[in-house]
Amino acid sequence: MGGLAALLLAWILTLVPATLQAGHGREEINYIGPDRVKGLLEGGEKILFVDIRPAKEYQEKRVAGARSIPIAEMGKRLSEIPKAGRVIIYCNCKPGGEDGDAFFLLRDNGYRNVAVMEEGFSGWLKRKFPIETGRR
Repeated sequence: MGGLAALLLAWILTLVPATLQAGHGREEINYIGPDRVKGLLEGGEKILFVDIRPAKEYQEKRVAGARSIPIAEMGKRLSEIPKAGRVIIYCNCKPGGEDGDAFFLLRDNGYRNVAVMEEGFSGWLKRKFPIETGRR
């Protein structure tokens, strides 16, 4: 039985590195700070903000000019996101949560122009950067 246990352990250990490398285990999310984003806007760069929060939260308040594409709908709405120009995703989630899911969904579909805003929408609000409110 000892030989069988050692064989099983050796087999498991050979699978672990392959499992860790599968998916996005070694790929990093491209984050950008809200202060840098504001600087880019002030410098005249056109940015498409993609708000992945639920539509109700988006309706209440959002980054000025943002487009609402809730994470649950993103897979069906990729055509609304350009592959050229800068795209910044934000939400009110923990880093690497839904924002990471959205980032990797876009990456897996050929997008190389995407970043996730650090601190999400709360960081934007905290700095009193431009927002819009109400229905759009």
